[in-house]
Amino acid sequence: MKHLFAGISLTALIVIPFSAQAQFAKVEDAVKYRQSSFSVMGTHMGRVGAVVKGEKAYDKAAVEADVAVIETMSRLPWSAFPTNSNLANSKAKPEIWKEQDKFKAAADKMQSEVAKLAVAAKSGDQGAIKAAFGTTGQACKSCHDDFRNK
Repeated sequence: MKHLFAGISLTALIVIPFSAQAQFAKVEDAVKYRQSSFSVMGTHMGRVGAVVKGEKAYDKAAVEADVAVIETMSRLPWSAFPTNSNLANSKAKPEIWKEQDKFKAAADKMQSEVAKLAVAAKSGDQGAIKAAFGTTGQACKSCHDDFRNK
């Protein structure tokens, strides 16, 4: 039984890294997927940003819902950066593929900050939401500065 479990585990560890590459039939599909993920995330960041800036009234349920979408979307685009996916319609800089460790660290940082924003949103503490939104925005901006063309 141990050998069977070990064999299944080893197979999963070998196959899982390749599944992200295999999920896109064409490189163009990967670009569209990541752009869509970032677009939805940006829309919901804008909604929360309007609340944080005082342009829109605070509604705990709405902020929580927007942040939940941001949190879900923050996990999605990273598998959609296969090699050779720096197409003309992509704003991705070549540094993504040249500096993979730095790119992964930036993605991890953003996800970590989004998780903190989710905790703040659930708390209902508007000061905590504002602070967490600021650090989340900084994490996004940092990645854009390093890895996204204007």
